[in-house]
Amino acid sequence: MSKVHTVPCALVFAAALIMPGSSSAQEQPKEPKTYTLAGESLRGYQSLESNLADAAEKMPEEHYGFKPTPDVKSFGQHVAHIAISQYGICSRLKGEANPKKDEKEEATRSKADTIALLKGSTSYCEPLVTAITDANLTEMLPMGQDKVQRALIPLALISHADEVYGSMAVYLRLKGIVPPSTEKAKAMKKEAEQSKKSSQ
Repeated sequence: MSKVHTVPCALVFAAALIMPGSSSAQEQPKEPKTYTLAGESLRGYQSLESNLADAAEKMPEEHYGFKPTPDVKSFGQHVAHIAISQYGICSRLKGEANPKKDEKEEATRSKADTIALLKGSTSYCEPLVTAITDANLTEMLPMGQDKVQRALIPLALISHADEVYGSMAVYLRLKGIVPPSTEKAKAMKKEAEQSKKSSQ
């Protein structure tokens, strides 16, 4: 599935590396920016979780059972899947009992209940990500009998959520709905173009 717009932190940083210098003497110099692994990991996680929630909101409830083919998950199952998996990952990292261990992605839920499950998982995991700083990136954390480097937490969450969001975006497209990541990218492009015109 396409992942073009799902991790904007990487795209922003990459764009900063390849952006050519200004050719217009009238353009004001931009304030320099600092990109850090901790900061961009948090930005990427929060942006992707926002896209997941927005995608879940955009799909009408009558299409939550939609499957492009019979052998794949429904849209609602994708939403529940990422929520339940995030609870599982983060409960292990927190050293706690999984608060949603009895939830099943194939269970029947309303759209509102499915979205609540997703948002709850985001809130549950976010403290693990916001606690990351450039100073503690390499700190080892216990995970059951294993240990995991703190920097891997957002990478694990983002990589899985990115895959699920890619599927959800395709389902939205098949129903004639523009995915939220595409809407945001277009809005950013329009804003940049307007800003450029106003500076000329």
